[in-house]
Amino acid sequence: MPKPSVAELRPVVHPEGVKDRRSGEHWAGRLYMREISLRVDRHLVGTRVTPNQLTYVMTLAGVLAAPALLVPGIWGAVLGVVMVQLYLLLDCVDGEIARWKRQFSLGGVYLDRVGAYLCDAAVLVGFGLRAADPWGTGGVEWLWAFLGTLAALGAVLIKAETDLVAVARHQGGLPPVQEAASEPRSSGLALARRAAAALKFHRLVLGIEASLLILLLAIVDAARGDLFYTRLGVAVLAAIALLQTLLHLVSVLASSRLR
Repeated sequence: MPKPSVAELRPVVHPEGVKDRRSGEHWAGRLYMREISLRVDRHLVGTRVTPNQLTYVMTLAGVLAAPALLVPGIWGAVLGVVMVQLYLLLDCVDGEIARWKRQFSLGGVYLDRVGAYLCDAAVLVGFGLRAADPWGTGGVEWLWAFLGTLAALGAVLIKAETDLVAVARHQGGLPPVQEAASEPRSSGLALARRAAAALKFHRLVLGIEASLLILLLAIVDAARGDLFYTRLGVAVLAAIALLQTLLHLVSVLASSRLR
């Protein structure tokens, strides 16, 4: 059977609205990864590979970012970026293969969310361990590993706070939340929410953005010959994660999402 062309795949695997989803599509997907994934789809749609199998591999790639970051120097940071980009690619491909083969399942949705949790957490834990310098002559400095783990916990809690809205509404017999309900009822909180969304500082604790930041800091530290900026970055991301966890919780409770 001949492989479908990109032109044949696109209207099926990229239906209208997929790239425009406010909270369901990453900027890297819109910018370049969806075009790369189309080329990968061509080689998979005719095989027995299932979307859930791809999701398992996607999750493994995201988790492997943590040990990759333990490789000293710039190469560890490069490997971390590679693993996260592979995660992102497979995150695009699994859904596209599901659309083409019409193999949809709640299990697939669940696995995809688990993979997102694990990837974000793995990158931040790996970042903390990297800053702790496990291969250094001075011994492991566990403060940085702790801060990285704290950042990972915050990143996971932020996602959980969003996902638990759907759980609460379902258990309360309410329909899925509408986008308008996300806006805080207080004008002051609404303004603060829009300011945070414009600055996008909270995205730094997500796996994709964090991995790119880690690479940038690794380059600077290589020029300095120490881990100063890597450690500063871990501290900053831990602070952002904790602050965003609190702010996001307040935003949920102050909006109409639970009404």
